[in-house]
Amino acid sequence: MIEKVRIDRRWLPLNALRAFEGVARYGSFTGAASALNIAQSALSRHVISLENLIGVKLFERRPHSLMLTAAGEHLLPVVSRSFDRLEHAIDEIRDARTPRLRTLRVQMPPSFAAHMMVPLLQDFRTDHPEVEIDLVSPYGIGPPAADVDIAVLYTRPTVTERVSDLLWPVCLGVVCHPDVAARHAEKDLESFIHDNELVHMRVEGLPRRHFWSQFARHAGLHGLDVERGLVFDTEILTVQYVLSGSGIALVDLDLFRDHLAAGRLVQPYDMAFSDGFGYYLVTDPEALSDTATALFRSWLIEQFGSDTKPLATAVLPAASTHPGVHRA
Repeated sequence: MIEKVRIDRRWLPLNALRAFEGVARYGSFTGAASALNIAQSALSRHVISLENLIGVKLFERRPHSLMLTAAGEHLLPVVSRSFDRLEHAIDEIRDARTPRLRTLRVQMPPSFAAHMMVPLLQDFRTDHPEVEIDLVSPYGIGPPAADVDIAVLYTRPTVTERVSDLLWPVCLGVVCHPDVAARHAEKDLESFIHDNELVHMRVEGLPRRHFWSQFARHAGLHGLDVERGLVFDTEILTVQYVLSGSGIALVDLDLFRDHLAAGRLVQPYDMAFSDGFGYYLVTDPEALSDTATALFRSWLIEQFGSDTKPLATAVLPAASTHPGVHRA
């Protein structure tokens, strides 16, 4: 078996890597050639030379589009971050008297970002004014976008090459407006759910009524109809609807602990369950050597460390008692 010669930095084709990143970013050779101000034929030769060096295709070339192959998707974020860091380092050296800010691109789920992180970010900026935050909040679940430095994902545990830190496990409980709980104060759990409008949170890749179905199964309410009600794209929209005085929802009790503590929401039954999801901080291993990424990662882990453990992490047995006003 012939052992492959490993690439070392003497052979790194920087022009070809720049060409590859440009084509991936603009989605076409024409757009990349215009942005990089080089001939399209030269750009194409650079990409082909890089593919020949690596030994695999980086793009699937279609009649009217380009798609990154699995190898291309693996290479792109590494190349992009490497060029970003080179730019930042050179700019800082050139203008040492007024160091440029390091911009950190961070991905977070919309509800987590809006309800939990935005209020905290000013503290990070106060402690680390040299780091700017570029926050993106795409819908759905799955791996982080290729152009982000660090991400918080709403996901189940997965085994990948990335470094993954659990910030907290999601623990779902039934919540409603205090007036809704008061109107149904003498009902058992099954009657309470049956007589109220259900509010659902959509998660990409899962059935629309997934969480209510799982809750009914955990509670032993096998005959309960959970196929009715409204569906929202984010948990924060789900909560906003319930705060208006309508419906009941299953939400992460930790994420909305402030609403529960203030009595804006109530948890009428002392029951909660985990479906395996959690909020995970995900970082590429090579990004840990970047000062800004390491600072933000350490700071975020500290925010959700042992002193801020989730309020309700235990999976409680099904409740058959009448609703009370449980305020976390």
